[in-house]
Amino acid sequence: MPGKRTPLEPSRTGHLLGRECAGPDGNDYETDAHARGFRRIAGVDEAGRGPLAGPVVAAAVVFEPGAFNPDIKDSKLLSPKKRERLVDWIEEQAASWAVGVADSREIDDLNILRASLLAMARAVRGLRVTPDYLMIDGPYGIPAAALLENGGQWSARPAQRAVKGGDRLCFSIAAASIVAKVARDRMMVELDALYPEYGFASHKGYGSRGHAAALDRFGPCPIHRRSFRPVRESCKQWAPGAGRLAGPALWCQK
Repeated sequence: MPGKRTPLEPSRTGHLLGRECAGPDGNDYETDAHARGFRRIAGVDEAGRGPLAGPVVAAAVVFEPGAFNPDIKDSKLLSPKKRERLVDWIEEQAASWAVGVADSREIDDLNILRASLLAMARAVRGLRVTPDYLMIDGPYGIPAAALLENGGQWSARPAQRAVKGGDRLCFSIAAASIVAKVARDRMMVELDALYPEYGFASHKGYGSRGHAAALDRFGPCPIHRRSFRPVRESCKQWAPGAGRLAGPALWCQK
């Protein structure tokens, strides 16, 4: 469940650790962390930063030492059917996994980066085990305020490592990318049933031609991200006095 909306300031906590490749060659990142004394290592990633509609969804995954599956790689490199098969393996083999969500209103209020970090924090807080080390896809760490709010597990900020291109380099992060992508796709299929005019089950909220045509014809719906330019422009077109019906303009108001 969403927590309170805390202003978030992203923090840079890591560097690119190696050449980007198609998928992790092994669990070297996890092995390195175990060698330095960490025992519960969570890979963290998000899905849905770019769409015009719907939530941003993050996942956190903790494996036991030595776990590996060579088919696990960046979710963007996998077909939907392959992701569905692999998510079953991840959920069965992981010591713990969890999903966190930031909705479109929070994206508009915070901006997409801060909302993504908030979703990551919620995923980490949802784990059944308390990780002592976070490996996060991208150049930013998760702000301590987001991890500690609403009864977070730590009295101090946990160790973190931000890894640019981590979903192609780190096994746990790649696994988290798959869980996040599958979870978000399933959410968008459910939202398609509520707003069938927009084709969310097909494009998952991304800016396709069909989505643009639906925005032009129907205006934005409540799950559209008003801070994203195409939606913002649609709100202007549907504003009172713009020659459109007034209904969708109500969804553009705070």
